[in-house]
Amino acid sequence: MEPHIVDDLSAFKLAFRRHAAGVAVVTARTPDGTPVGFTATSLASLAAVPPLATFNMARVSTAWPAVEGTTHVIIHLLGARNRALADRLSGPHDERFAGDHWAPGPLGLPLLKDVPAWMLGRIVERVPVADNAVVVVQIEDGGLGVDDDALLYHERTYMTPGPPLTP
Repeated sequence: MEPHIVDDLSAFKLAFRRHAAGVAVVTARTPDGTPVGFTATSLASLAAVPPLATFNMARVSTAWPAVEGTTHVIIHLLGARNRALADRLSGPHDERFAGDHWAPGPLGLPLLKDVPAWMLGRIVERVPVADNAVVVVQIEDGGLGVDDDALLYHERTYMTPGPPLTP
């Protein structure tokens, strides 16, 4: 029997756990140069011309002051081989950039190594919504790494898609 949803918060959480999402990491720097980043499953394309993307974040996030005060971020699209990287960038913030899994990239921003794709985005809008924000970026540059299976987040677990469905 399906669980009975009794309130709006339960309905939201239970439904979105069943919605598979791609996994991305957004990186920036604080004004003093400290690298910051976070795992995001809210990345979406907004338009192709001009090339615009959006991501959402909590304004109480430790990375928010950097995103609020900078002009650019790097968005990294993760693949199956980056699962440990996804865990690291969603773990304790003081451990996210310990190690050699990144290097300074365009504009000195943290560029994660060995990802299938990355994009440099100029922030064009920060829209506050409750305690969160929708951040709109215009893509200015990017690069491709080695292709990989998609990394998905579904039912609070990282996974890869199965074989294609046939009609």
